[in-house]
Amino acid sequence: MTSSTARRSHPADSIVVPLLRNICVYCGSSPGSSAVYGAAARELADELVRQGIGLVYGGSSKGIMGILADRMLEHGGHVVGIIPESLLKKEIGHDGISELHIVDSMHTRKAMMAERSDAFIAMPGGTGTLEEIIETVTWAQLRFHTKPCGLLNTNHYFDHLIAFLDHAVEQGFLRTAHRNILQVQERPTELLRKFHEYEPALVDKWVD
Repeated sequence: MTSSTARRSHPADSIVVPLLRNICVYCGSSPGSSAVYGAAARELADELVRQGIGLVYGGSSKGIMGILADRMLEHGGHVVGIIPESLLKKEIGHDGISELHIVDSMHTRKAMMAERSDAFIAMPGGTGTLEEIIETVTWAQLRFHTKPCGLLNTNHYFDHLIAFLDHAVEQGFLRTAHRNILQVQERPTELLRKFHEYEPALVDKWVD
């Protein structure tokens, strides 16, 4: 893998885009109603390990989160879990991962996940997953970071969210360039390829 200081330069506006050493994955602490979601988590883990990319996630041993972490560990991947103390028992923290960080709040959890990651993926999950990926995209829109963000759209799970974002563009509340910050693919290999090619949006947030 590349060193922790490795970066690739973007020609415009002196922007520097991190290389992919660790990717944060937001996903459900429930398994969902179909085995296809667990299968997608295993496929993503396999691809991360194949590319030498570590996982940063919410620290649970349950649901899609647990499936993803277990598969990473099974193939020798590095897994960093970050979980608030108040959720440790409720979500049943994963004590078998490479690093488990117990923090004081959800805010600290999200900040640490962002700091430890070079890109962000949302897999199927509930409102927490949705809130996390949208906040991360908002930070990119405001140029607080230049890290890739994406949806792994397994089983067309995010189709309605994608339609909403397109509607926001049509109604003048979101720029097309900012809509396109959120990469969308159905397979991990294609999503990671998009991440490697990612060019940050260089336009202001505000729509005239």
